[in-house]
Amino acid sequence: MKRAVPLAITFLTGFFLVVSFFIPHEPFGELEQRLLIWFAIVSGFTMLLGVDNLVRAHVRRVTRRPAGWGHSVALIVGLVVTVVLGVIGFVRYGSPFHIQSPFMFLYTYSIIPLQATMFALLAFFIASASYRAFRARNTVATLLLVSAVIVMLGRVPIGSASSHVFPAAQEWIMNYPQLAAKRGIQIGAALGAVSMSLRILLGIERSYLS
Repeated sequence: MKRAVPLAITFLTGFFLVVSFFIPHEPFGELEQRLLIWFAIVSGFTMLLGVDNLVRAHVRRVTRRPAGWGHSVALIVGLVVTVVLGVIGFVRYGSPFHIQSPFMFLYTYSIIPLQATMFALLAFFIASASYRAFRARNTVATLLLVSAVIVMLGRVPIGSASSHVFPAAQEWIMNYPQLAAKRGIQIGAALGAVSMSLRILLGIERSYLS
């Protein structure tokens, strides 16, 4: 019974959503909007549960004090400060995203620089991964290396200044071979999503119950 009820709810919800997508008339059209509202409400509660789980896990780390427990302290303090400033901005200005809100001050002078730092560090990881991936070990790797060099030269000023061939070759690579591979991956991902959805609706995939 504990498994039958969630499976039935999942099947009925998914079935009505699929029907309302293909038949956007009453009563299915209104049902889709109502289910989307319910989904937003459930998502809000799951976010609260996620925050509670996050706080509990890091409080346990602070209590036990393993290696790196200071990062947990920084996370808890940052979470509390962000929530408090958001509430203050909502009370004083009607929205935490008001330009004079203390939350926006924190976002502008703390969160944005941290994001910029993270992406700046990510560029070095990408460069390192590119160096390892573009080694001409075989024919396929050599083709990848040559294509990457042509694309990079076609997108930087030095390439277009050297020859008009690089921009034209870069456009051809991006519009034909790259786009064909991208569409193939998207079609495969879409078919995988459809198959997984059918498995969930039919009760074959039950990993979400564990």
